Amino acid sequence: MRSQVNLIDLPKIADDRGNLTFLQNGAGLPFTPKRVFWTYNVPGGARRGGHAYKQQSELIIALNGAFEVVVKSPDGRTRSYRLDRGDKGLLLPPLTWRWMEGFSTNGMGLHLSNFDFDSEDYIYEFEAYKRICFPE
Repeated sequence: MRSQVNLIDLPKIADDRGNLTFLQNGAGLPFTPKRVFWTYNVPGGARRGGHAYKQQSELIIALNGAFEVVVKSPDGRTRSYRLDRGDKGLLLPPLTWRWMEGFSTNGMGLHLSNFDFDSEDYIYEFEAYKRICFPE
């Protein structure tokens, strides 16, 4: 059985000077990050993503502004998650088809992965994704 997409709370220290959220050596995460990248300056109406990973998990956090992460199940159902807080992250397990859209002005997403980049781990075609999820 596959793991579920999950919104997780990140540590937050709040006082009169503002908030501070941190990740330290993977503490509080279900994996220790091996790769970190970010998405930003996404033009209005553009999408990022549109793929799934075979093995790696990913945590996505909105560092600035807001955007939607849309998750599509192999049967075609979709669910949208609005990320707009720095102390919430969306955990995406392996074999989760996703894309990001609806970026606000200055929207910026931080992505943490438990694998180094490997182009062989990507599934770019939705039909191939369905075949992997539901082998005959």
